[in-house]
Amino acid sequence: MRHETDFTAEPLLEQPSETRPAPERAGFTLLRYRVSNFRSVTDSGWLDADHVTALIGVNESGKTNLLMPLWKLNPASGGELQPTSDYPKALFATIRNAPEQFQFIAAEFDTGKEAARLAELARVPPEATRRVSVARLYDGSYQIAFPDFARDDTQAIQQALGALRDARIAFAEMAEPELRDPARRLVDDLLDELEGLETVTGNDLRLARNCVAALIPEDPPATSEVVAGLRALQKTLGQKMAAMIAPDPAMREDVRRAVIAHLPRFVYYSNYGNLDSEIYLPHVVDNMDRADLGAKESAKARTLRVLFDFVGVQAQEILELGRDFRDIRDEAEARMIAEQGRSGLLRSLWNRARRAEHTPDPELLGQIAEAKRMRSILLQSAGTKLTARFADWWKQGDYRFRFEADGNHFRIWVADARRPQEVELEHRSTGLQWFLSFFLVFLHEARGAHENCVLLLDEPGHSLHPLAQRDLSAFFDGLAAQNQIIYTTHSPFLVDADRLVRARKVYVGRDGSTRVSGDLMEAEGSDSQRGAAFAVRAALRLAVADASMQGAQAVLVQSSVEQGYLSMIKSLCVAAGQFVPQRELIFAPAGSPHAMNLMVRLLDSDATGLPRLLLDDTGSAQRFRRSAGPAVEVVEMGRHVGLQGATIEDFFPKELLAMLLDRVERRPEHLFADQMDPAKPFVAQALDWAKAEGITLAGDWRTQLAERVRTRLQAGKPSDLDPQALALWTQVMRAVAV
Repeated sequence: MRHETDFTAEPLLEQPSETRPAPERAGFTLLRYRVSNFRSVTDSGWLDADHVTALIGVNESGKTNLLMPLWKLNPASGGELQPTSDYPKALFATIRNAPEQFQFIAAEFDTGKEAARLAELARVPPEATRRVSVARLYDGSYQIAFPDFARDDTQAIQQALGALRDARIAFAEMAEPELRDPARRLVDDLLDELEGLETVTGNDLRLARNCVAALIPEDPPATSEVVAGLRALQKTLGQKMAAMIAPDPAMREDVRRAVIAHLPRFVYYSNYGNLDSEIYLPHVVDNMDRADLGAKESAKARTLRVLFDFVGVQAQEILELGRDFRDIRDEAEARMIAEQGRSGLLRSLWNRARRAEHTPDPELLGQIAEAKRMRSILLQSAGTKLTARFADWWKQGDYRFRFEADGNHFRIWVADARRPQEVELEHRSTGLQWFLSFFLVFLHEARGAHENCVLLLDEPGHSLHPLAQRDLSAFFDGLAAQNQIIYTTHSPFLVDADRLVRARKVYVGRDGSTRVSGDLMEAEGSDSQRGAAFAVRAALRLAVADASMQGAQAVLVQSSVEQGYLSMIKSLCVAAGQFVPQRELIFAPAGSPHAMNLMVRLLDSDATGLPRLLLDDTGSAQRFRRSAGPAVEVVEMGRHVGLQGATIEDFFPKELLAMLLDRVERRPEHLFADQMDPAKPFVAQALDWAKAEGITLAGDWRTQLAERVRTRLQAGKPSDLDPQALALWTQVMRAVAV
């Protein structure tokens, strides 16, 4: 695959702040969802959805299986349930026998502006319809619930009784005895009756409301306080009665239809749908009508169907308009043979023998030429339309598309200002192929306005350059102003450190099923499954490293062992007040003198200035001097400690190192501390001791030792540090910071 490193994405819309609420959309907004009994997912747990949500996990962790069921909840197109693919294998027979008993997806939505309409249909308060839960079962049916709807009969009764008591007090202070006294007697009777009941029902409140209404005169005085009080009491009793007898809104068929009608449509797209540059039309026509295609072939057929529908031409029409004389003759002969059998075959052979001496019918040739001309015009018009619409959507670059048909073959050609020579789409970057294919599917299935659609993107942009992947993450912010986006990835470049709030970890649990969590620190099943956390940490480290390098002094060292020790030395010297760097010191491990040479050139070209290099005295310093030249300053450890063959360990008290090494390696009969010579390099002695004792040190024994040294020294006070070691550390820090 080719990668064009300068193919970058540009946000089309203003990027919404993570802390600023997005404007309320038309239709429902996905709040969270839960997958159960779908492929590798037993129960994912609730997955909270933001305007942009990233599902991060290693390959085979089941990320796709968290997108597919959501797509099948309400697909913009396709999304049919496939029992052999979608049913979990362990429950296949059980679900097949009773698909109506198993739900595979449950999603909760904020109903937004539609809450008032749903409340009106259901005759419940708007607060009860702010959220709706929609689940889909394997038989294709839906289950609907309103989580905020709950009848509180006790509260309604107490409020009704409270209204009667308040009315009794209010009536006692009013004039108009001809109206006041009957009203007081009625309220007293109602209170005695209701308070005497063991259970008050909605019908009891209905009767009480009707009694109050019957006491109101048909032609009451306009300024009567008693009448106003009776009307207020009638209204309150009616409201509490309605609250007690209101049916569950999810049981009303008109409410159910309204909920389904306002569900967002889900648009799913994976890299399988990327367009090829050359398309064999007979296969396209055949695959568009097939229902037995695999995932890859089905996705590609879907994109091709969208392509031809979008540009306003049909693959079958393009194929038929491109027929030449031989195609027409062969089709006519095939029909004759099918209709006439053996006699038709003989007639065909006789006609071929006669036609060999004759040219085709001029009228037929004219019809063929006109059909091909029409095909050329149709394809030219379609290419112009695609170019214009893609330019409106994609603001970076001026790509021009041209369609060409040659017999049964259909090709897509691409050119732009930087590459004016037309090239087949397949020979352009996979990034361009992805964006064009996604553009077609998104624009077609979201029906232009893109409203009330949730985009489900499976591994988007993994063929893009890392910088373009970062830009793609910003591009999602632009699309999210109109559409929620959920995408899967394992790339740290698609998980920005300043957008970690959108990240969800996907991993394989200890039971072998797919799990998902918004807690980025949660354990990922077995110790071998930590890929999601690694991608998140890598994204964070990339951001920190990028920010730290701005204005910092880079010091290249050979390995992470030197990096760990020197970072600790710097901290200890600063804490002891012996060293104050003028700018931040960054210790970067290179791994080898050759890698150091490359890193020096890269850092120099990045306008950060030439770095210092701190090398041991085992020959690497001399090798590097020969390759790097005199412009780079090399700081050799051996010159500071006065030892030939010194390493970073020789900057520390050797008695401390020997004691800690003996705690790492408890197998030898003779302790290293008993035979270690402080006047010789530490690492060389440790290797000789291990060989003499017949043991093999672990591959990371220096790293383990460095961690123990760090824990010991940083646990103490600066005054506890060895003065000679502190002076040596300060000397080295000043040497690399000059």
